[in-house]
Amino acid sequence: MADIKTHLKRVVIFGNSAAGKSSLAKVIATQHQLAHLDLDTLAWYPITEQSPMPQRQPIDVSVSEINSFIEQNNQWVIEGCYSDLLVHTLEKCSEILFLNLPIILCISNAKNRPWEPHKYQSKADQDANLPMLIDWISQYEHRTDTFSKVAHQQLYDEFLGEKTQRVDNQ
Repeated sequence: MADIKTHLKRVVIFGNSAAGKSSLAKVIATQHQLAHLDLDTLAWYPITEQSPMPQRQPIDVSVSEINSFIEQNNQWVIEGCYSDLLVHTLEKCSEILFLNLPIILCISNAKNRPWEPHKYQSKADQDANLPMLIDWISQYEHRTDTFSKVAHQQLYDEFLGEKTQRVDNQ
């Protein structure tokens, strides 16, 4: 009997902030009628007046939410920059896409990004965060955290299934 996983479309997309993960995931989800999960929606506690600074949820809580999403959806695309969460999806996915774009292109994308209402209360709030985001994007190749190029390259290198690494905006 053929492995059922090979017949299902289960895509994991990762890369630097503003590499185009969400945009690509939306296109793939629409083209193939896949459920779409943006890990930004479950990796963080909601920002409130009492807690205005971003704070990560415990990883086990996020992983539980990812597992629930996977159990509820037969075919899907999951995207984000969190290698500590993405690693829990790899044995269930059919392919991975590493958007390893030049930092200058990611910065340009961040500057031209439309308002993301699921992340910011207003376009002004998003724009106020832009200098921090540009600094964050710029550090991608030098950091060693879960969001770093090193962590993403390791995910890519260790994955044994179908994989693609994009190094430009194509």
